[in-house]
Amino acid sequence: MRILVLIYIAMLSIAAASSPNIVLIISDDQAWTDYSFMGHTDIKTPHIDKLAKESVLFKRGYVPTALCRPSLATLLTGHYASTHKITGNDPSPKYAERNSKIYNERRSKIISFIDNFETLPELLSSKNYLSHQSGKYWEGNYKRAGFTHGMTRGFPQPGGRHGDDGLKIGRTGMKPIKNFIKIAKRNKKPYFLWYAPFLPHTPHNPPQRLLKKYTKEGRSIHIAKYYAMCDWFDETCGDLLDIVDENGDRDNTLVIYVTDNGWIQNPNRGGYDARSKQTPYEGGIRTPIMFRWPAKIKPEERKELVSSIDIVPTILAASGVKAPDKLPGINLLPHLEKQIPIKRDVIFGESFAHDIADINKPEASLLFRWAIKDKWKLLLTYDGEVNRYKTTHPRNEKRPQLFDLSKDPDEKINQAKEHPSKVAELVKDINSWYPLKERKTLTVFD
Repeated sequence: MRILVLIYIAMLSIAAASSPNIVLIISDDQAWTDYSFMGHTDIKTPHIDKLAKESVLFKRGYVPTALCRPSLATLLTGHYASTHKITGNDPSPKYAERNSKIYNERRSKIISFIDNFETLPELLSSKNYLSHQSGKYWEGNYKRAGFTHGMTRGFPQPGGRHGDDGLKIGRTGMKPIKNFIKIAKRNKKPYFLWYAPFLPHTPHNPPQRLLKKYTKEGRSIHIAKYYAMCDWFDETCGDLLDIVDENGDRDNTLVIYVTDNGWIQNPNRGGYDARSKQTPYEGGIRTPIMFRWPAKIKPEERKELVSSIDIVPTILAASGVKAPDKLPGINLLPHLEKQIPIKRDVIFGESFAHDIADINKPEASLLFRWAIKDKWKLLLTYDGEVNRYKTTHPRNEKRPQLFDLSKDPDEKINQAKEHPSKVAELVKDINSWYPLKERKTLTVFD
């Protein structure tokens, strides 16, 4: 019996050695343009630039939903918001006073939706992974989503809305991550890091040394603060990757980079501008996505479309975990390792209101569905209910919106009238992807 036990322990050690560590870096509220490697002439991001050079880089990456909570829930479950049902950040206060008993019951109900899925940390635990949550996280205590270690206490604890103690990571150092990796190394287990710092998210309160770097005559102080926050976030990414390197884990660690949603800084105040966060325009949904795994994949820049919906199946494949049935994303690993072109030609997304009107009916808050195929992007508009943030979703253009992103990346010219067959093609694609369950309660504005 003792020999069998020793053999089993040895097998676990071999499995741990061969299983890659996983580091998921999630920027919070950053435009896809706001990196040096993406062409920004002022913002300095040397550490992320270096990561991009060492990675398979997709400059045309997207998130399906341009709002943090649904976007992060997609990274935990591998499903679209219309499936995991976490479509907004909060229950609508229109139907119950905030922090009332009914309101908090609805908050708890939304958190419970994560229990309907095998989450990424839970799935990785089947291969002996330890996992650590830090930064932005909405679904209660970190253990709720299956993390073995973490920082967020979560609702109903005081301040437990979207990260509480976890939001300190990066802004106040990296000690919790250093300590966690020591635990994983001591136990000879592979690790998964969820690094979702509250950066460059508001409050835009960068160190003075960085603010001074970006302050100049003629530049709005709000722009300067945002630029400095991007720089600060970049510094923390450098710190994180240094920790991985210092532990000797560089070669056998899969590092993935993505943003939860976009951001365009309003020059006149401390918030975001139009066609930015919460919207289905490029400023809300586009992000660079990159994968670095020195032992397995060669760096290159790729032109294909990818989505954050692909991240969960890719991580599971890399770690040797069988993916749950019906995950909608693509396992990108063969395309990364063997440089095989991705044959998928269309990606999808959806926008819901920040405040959830009916937690049992996602379509009650549906504002947009969209598809991108090659150079074409189609937006369809719906009459879902908006409570707060009405100015974010003016929905002045009620007809289908078709843009040629190759010539019009700022989406200024609606070409739907000139290309009705392309509109019909993409509408068919969208309806095949996500058939509306309650068509009578929703009106496509045409």
